[in-house]
Amino acid sequence: MKNNLCNCNCTSDRKEQFKDLQPVLDQYAHVPGSLITILQKAQDIYGYLSVDCINHISEVTGIKPAKIYGVATFYAQFRLQPVGKHLIMLCQGTACHVNGSEIIEEAISDFLNIKDGETTEDGLFTLNNVACLGCCSLAPVMMIRSSEGDETYGNLTKDSVKQILADIQKREKGV
Repeated sequence: MKNNLCNCNCTSDRKEQFKDLQPVLDQYAHVPGSLITILQKAQDIYGYLSVDCINHISEVTGIKPAKIYGVATFYAQFRLQPVGKHLIMLCQGTACHVNGSEIIEEAISDFLNIKDGETTEDGLFTLNNVACLGCCSLAPVMMIRSSEGDETYGNLTKDSVKQILADIQKREKGV
């Protein structure tokens, strides 16, 4: 029976910091070809892949940090920076593009003072452009992911997107 502590040479602080990841590492650390699974589960747990997390995974699996970083930067699904409480995924697929997703992106950027890939100073919102959300009939469309789940908003206009974001801000402030 495993004691749920890794056998790597990392410090006890790091073991404690990544204790929630340990069951994943127990299951996959020595399974060839499982790095992507480990990274997906680590990101699910911590929200992003920090340098410390990558180093911990390296120490436990024996995979060099540079290789882990290479995989994490190759795939768009992985994040190396923390995301806001509300992750805005703005569709940039063909239908959305044709129906004005650039205007919607501009409205979001102006309203929140962030660009694609950035997070607001208060940590409330992150904007990510995505290739397709599969909601072409609602174009232009965005999905906002939060701890409460995913909410999809379609047929967006500059005004409607600003109202959606303002409503979320009010809700967060308890207004």
